[in-house]
Amino acid sequence: MRRPVLPGDITSTARALLAVAPAQRRVLCERIFAGAGQALRHSRRHRRLCPDWGDGSLSAAARRFPLADEPFYDAPDYLSCTRLVLAQLARHVRHNPE
Repeated sequence: MRRPVLPGDITSTARALLAVAPAQRRVLCERIFAGAGQALRHSRRHRRLCPDWGDGSLSAAARRFPLADEPFYDAPDYLSCTRLVLAQLARHVRHNPE
């Protein structure tokens, strides 16, 4: 079972990616998704928040890292980060069906 992904999860993750160099973004995105998954498993098993990654949401996992100020969606780098998050989400959903 997956946790629902909310708009804030996408924007928080994109803002974390925006705060690092472009060459680091894919690895950070994968790390955030993995951390959220780890937290979700932890919280379901222990019925409490994961001390490292939070509640299992992408937003909580992303907030472990510095977040850039939220720009407008038409900012080219932010748009690129948002697309990267959405592509990772699509892969995640494809490989982790309900």
